[in-house]
Amino acid sequence: MERTRLKNILLISLLSVAFVFCAFTRVGEKKTEFKLRRIVIDAGHGGKDPGTIGSISREKDVVLALALKVGGYVEELLPEVEVIYTRTTDRFIELKERANIANRNRADLFISIHCNATSSSRVHGTETFVMGNKNFNANFEIVKRENAVILLEDDYQENYEGFDPQSPESYMMFNLMQKAYFSNSLSLAEKIETDFSTRVNRHSRGVKQAPFYVLWTTSMPSVLIEAGFLSNNSEERYLNSKSGQTYVASGIFRAIKAYKEEIESL
Repeated sequence: MERTRLKNILLISLLSVAFVFCAFTRVGEKKTEFKLRRIVIDAGHGGKDPGTIGSISREKDVVLALALKVGGYVEELLPEVEVIYTRTTDRFIELKERANIANRNRADLFISIHCNATSSSRVHGTETFVMGNKNFNANFEIVKRENAVILLEDDYQENYEGFDPQSPESYMMFNLMQKAYFSNSLSLAEKIETDFSTRVNRHSRGVKQAPFYVLWTTSMPSVLIEAGFLSNNSEERYLNSKSGQTYVASGIFRAIKAYKEEIESL
């Protein structure tokens, strides 16, 4: 009887140790469960859609150069991360397809790169947007311009179910599908603007919220970067220079790297 009792005690002890070990193993596995494996980099506009036009350049050309530089840095310095481009040449891609590329490939991050414009040649600086409706009226002109590419698409009324990018009422359909990714999107956006300000020495206009279609329909953390104003002559020259493009792309890359390190350490 005593022997049986000792055997039972020993068995229970072994099972308890095994349970505790497995529990610690699971916790350890959870800690390294998420990896940033795939990024979609979207150069805005393209083809028949030039985007905003400055005195010496078109948005579609500037942002393509920036997108390829950012992707090149990721491929070289973070080789474990796969880079997928929505376009690598001057071609037109439907707005919905840009988000579809990210969703089909199950990307962990979506970054859309654009340039800004306004009626005043004095306005300058960078802005990074996340999905949201805060200060919608103040940002509506930018939202309207970037979403207006829909109007260049065939059968856009059918494909976008009556969504009119020029009408404020249409944006009522934008429920916050992105709210599940809001904190991560915000973290990346803040890192981008901080790097632009402190390392690239650009004037940062901050992180903002706006209902851009590509941010609304992507199923992962997503940001839209306005890298500067082509309506400002000085900033346009900077964004068209090799050094300017190198600095801006490096700033975006450093933010991606910092974001990767942050989320993989959780």
